Amino acid sequence: MSYTVRPLDAASWATFAELVERNNGIFGGCWCVGFHPEGAQRGPGRRAVKEDRVRTSRAHAALVLDEHGAAQGWCQYGSPDELPSIKHRRAYDKDAPPRPDWRITCFYVDKRHRGQGVARMALEGALDQIARAGGGLVEAISEVTTGRERPGRFLFSATVELFEQYGFTRGRQVGKQAWIVSRVVDPA
Repeated sequence: MSYTVRPLDAASWATFAELVERNNGIFGGCWCVGFHPEGAQRGPGRRAVKEDRVRTSRAHAALVLDEHGAAQGWCQYGSPDELPSIKHRRAYDKDAPPRPDWRITCFYVDKRHRGQGVARMALEGALDQIARAGGGLVEAISEVTTGRERPGRFLFSATVELFEQYGFTRGRQVGKQAWIVSRVVDPA
């Protein structure tokens, strides 16, 4: 199957929303709002929050579309102000790294398309969009999976190994399997 990548924006909102609705709200109705300031909000209002953020350019993601134009995955990224919530916050803050320009916080791949390179394309798309937006220091908190079995549905932050294939380096461990990874993206 061939895939293309496009930014999440007002024009692609319906495509993104269809993917989320097809997958029962993603992660129990998250709508990929969990890392935004409104992340603690629960219930059906999360869809409206995400739509407002997308339509006002306060949410960013690289959407991966199949050959029919249906979204099959994404990689969410944004500034630390846009995505202030992170996993392992207490451990992260004990010796916080330099403030990044961008954070990558969330990946999702439709279960029928896992193992087909969708997360890889989403990461490539996000890095390309970050470069076109001026580049800078990019960080993520991801999990090491080498030597252990981890179901894909739990890897909402992708794998350290995937990030390392794109030039990210491990900074500091912040959880049992979680690491801060970062790299500088040059402007396009």
